[in-house]
Amino acid sequence: MKKNHNKPLAQNRKASHDYTIEDTIEAGIVLSGTEIKSIRRGSANLKDSYARVYRGEMYVYNMHIAPYEEGNRFNHDPLRTRKLLLHRKEIDKLTGYIQETGNALIPLKLYIKNGMCKVLLGMAKGKKKYDKRETLKRKQMKREADRAMKNQQY
Repeated sequence: MKKNHNKPLAQNRKASHDYTIEDTIEAGIVLSGTEIKSIRRGSANLKDSYARVYRGEMYVYNMHIAPYEEGNRFNHDPLRTRKLLLHRKEIDKLTGYIQETGNALIPLKLYIKNGMCKVLLGMAKGKKKYDKRETLKRKQMKREADRAMKNQQY
């Protein structure tokens, strides 16, 4: 019986700060044996990673998966490009999206679903500096309002 864990093993928190996420899509990922062991241990980092189409197939670049300590000579390269598993129609749709100026595919989460490792890709549009400041300002105001409501006595 397979367990269904949707708890993220790695998350890209900086993505929501740097990009506006318009849509998401789930993709499988091709991993070696020591990579999946290292991911299950929580040694993956999605910071600065991105997805791109190369020769009709989708790949993720700059995703760091730390070497598995017990892996000895069978260990993997931590920053190697990894193939994503998507249907042809999905790849064609994402290719059209990426070709527009200012758009990118950013891995948001890495998690285990039904025993398989999955990547949640975000179809993102880059934010300008003033948009980032506006987002931080809104977040700060919401935090202060929540704090005031919590401290308010009835």
